[in-house]
Amino acid sequence: MAMMMSSLYDALRTAGAGDESARKAAEEVAGFENRFAKVEGELAVLKWMVGFDLALTAAVLAKLLTLGA
Repeated sequence: MAMMMSSLYDALRTAGAGDESARKAAEEVAGFENRFAKVEGELAVLKWMVGFDLALTAAVLAKLLTLGA
């Protein structure tokens, strides 16, 4: 069985949804949560890459400006 959010499942069952439809909805929401977690991880890597690129660019620019003086 796929991972599901039990609190959402319980809330849907309390609201009157059928067992199977509540289970499917909870599993689908859990799948989206996993996808968002993966995107957040990839975004963290991209932030580090951009930071490194900016630092390297600033260092090269500073070196170029000091050579001309």
